[in-house]
Amino acid sequence: MFEYFMQATWSPYVAGASIGVLICLSFLLADRPLGCSSAFIKARGMIEKSVSAESVKKKEYYRDVIPQVDWSFMIIPGVIIGAFISAMLSGQFHLYWVPSMWGNVFGYNAAIRIFWALAGGILLGLGARWAGGCTSGHGLSGSSQLSLASIVTAACFFAGGIATAFVIFGIIGG
Repeated sequence: MFEYFMQATWSPYVAGASIGVLICLSFLLADRPLGCSSAFIKARGMIEKSVSAESVKKKEYYRDVIPQVDWSFMIIPGVIIGAFISAMLSGQFHLYWVPSMWGNVFGYNAAIRIFWALAGGILLGLGARWAGGCTSGHGLSGSSQLSLASIVTAACFFAGGIATAFVIFGIIGG
């Protein structure tokens, strides 16, 4: 059984079923959908609270998203730690500034790669809040509840990702 965790790639069926169980547990134990985009808002609120607690209390937004460390906040470090453990167990862990797929198309300048990674992360965060949730929130939890808005949003995530990959790596890189 432990050998399974040491494989470079996992069965998509086992991984998908595991995520399904996790979503069910999220609803059963926490009565909330699984998602992580609110964690970044909570982190921002906790940072602002350490500087000016009164300004956080005045903001209506933080009445719905309470800036605190809770299970949904801990998803972010959990994903990072889990990915690290998985990479270490499978022997796939490597440190590099520029992935070869990016470097082969755009060059190996680390500053440019970091700039675009930050810009993409900021846009992703803004889009997640604008859409009312992240890919895990809409694509997994919302779709499992048969939410039409989540199904449409997840379809748009996939369409946008495929189109962007085609433009960046198909046209520019091709």
